[in-house]
Amino acid sequence: MTASSHPPRWLGFADAAALQTAAVAAIADAAEAALRLRGRFDIVLAGGTTPKAIYAACRGLATDWSRWHCYFGDERCLPIDDPERNSVMARAAWLDHVPIPAAQIYAIPAELGATSGAVAYARTLSGVGSFDFVLLGLGEDGHTASLFPGHAWGETADAADALPVFNAPKPPPERVSMSAARLSRARRVVFAVTGESKRTAVNAWRAGEALPASAISADNAIEIFCEQGLLAPSP
Repeated sequence: MTASSHPPRWLGFADAAALQTAAVAAIADAAEAALRLRGRFDIVLAGGTTPKAIYAACRGLATDWSRWHCYFGDERCLPIDDPERNSVMARAAWLDHVPIPAAQIYAIPAELGATSGAVAYARTLSGVGSFDFVLLGLGEDGHTASLFPGHAWGETADAADALPVFNAPKPPPERVSMSAARLSRARRVVFAVTGESKRTAVNAWRAGEALPASAISADNAIEIFCEQGLLAPSP
């Protein structure tokens, strides 16, 4: 799979708070549409500080939580209760505070190790159709989820839904990540990008460089929610 034929939509926001408010509204809109049309809402969650603030704000959404199904774009190979795990962060910030049934929160079993965890999560994802909403971040090097430059991204149509990641350039070295192809099977994909440290990656993406993030597509154009200052020329 290659990047979508739809060019990405770059949306600038005055600051991180405004971006987070817009992201929560986007999630709410997607949930409302999915519940109305299909009776369930399938969302993929990201790790990181920007998503954490978004999750905390999502606690107040007026929605039928019993029909939400939550997946994770990637996970670190750490003990199941390690605070550095994305699933632990998402639970503490949001999921433990709303009545989503526990059986509908699909944590990646990365504590099994990268290979076994990826096989197990691919099994969990089999039979799941297009996600309704995928939230992603952008790393300083252009990575997203745990898809890093110089590693396999799983862009092709025959790629596994979940990939083992070894020798990641940031700790821990072993991880499990959804493939670019699986993340791209989505009705809506939103990247949340904040912080001056992301400027180089933003510039590279906008210049058309091949980055893990740019390998993600969607049923429609992906949306990149970005602090406005990152879209201005470098000072």
